Amino acid sequence: QVRLGESGGGSVQAGGSLRLSCVISGVRVNNACMGWFRQAPGKERDQFAIGMIGNDGTQYDDSVADRFTVSRDNANNAVYLQMNNLRPEDTAIYFCAADTRRTGSDGTMCFRRDFMYETWGQGTQVTVSS
Repeated sequence: QVRLGESGGGSVQAGGSLRLSCVISGVRVNNACMGWFRQAPGKERDQFAIGMIGNDGTQYDDSVADRFTVSRDNANNAVYLQMNNLRPEDTAIYFCAADTRRTGSDGTMCFRRDFMYETWGQGTQVTVSS
């Protein structure tokens, strides 16, 4: 059974940085597409990942492409989301998710759409104050 556990959330001022971690069990990180999603206060969870990583590389939402970086650590079987120059509008619960049916290699592609991901973490809160 695949399980995901996020950590690293917290409260920061605008312009600050945070690094979120997602520890994975049940599948190797390089045998899945891994995505980061967020849910802003009072809104539904975004349908598209703000960032994702697979064997075919990374993809980002335009709103974060120059500020956020997704990486993975094969040794620790984890995925990270480095968030720099945070803005109040980045305030949200952040979720990592796994699509274990695709890897981004061997003829498969990774996608940012939420319904492609079947396993989700519990989320970690990020609050950015102005």
